[in-house]
Amino acid sequence: MFSDVDYTATAGISVKGEAWHRPDDTFGLAGVFNGISNVHQEFFEAGGTGILAGDGRLTYGWEKILETYYDFKIWKTVHVALDYQFVTDPAFNRDRGPVSVFAARLHWEF
Repeated sequence: MFSDVDYTATAGISVKGEAWHRPDDTFGLAGVFNGISNVHQEFFEAGGTGILAGDGRLTYGWEKILETYYDFKIWKTVHVALDYQFVTDPAFNRDRGPVSVFAARLHWEF
């Protein structure tokens, strides 16, 4: 994988659903901080673009992401996961965002 990130810090937790009598379910929560080096900041400020960042203007700030998901069993071999991400200062730019990202996933084993 390639990204425009030079520095990152992450923390997260996944909890199985035994506590709420759903042992095949999982709840997750994570936080991410992403940053770029001074050289990359200057490149983006000068109008450069990368694979995910750069639009000709940059007011630098660390990108911050909070993500949560819930994966639940709906049948013997079928799971559905719902995911939400809240991103502040997307692509390291304090002039952008915040952004909400919603996702769903269907997993079927056979």
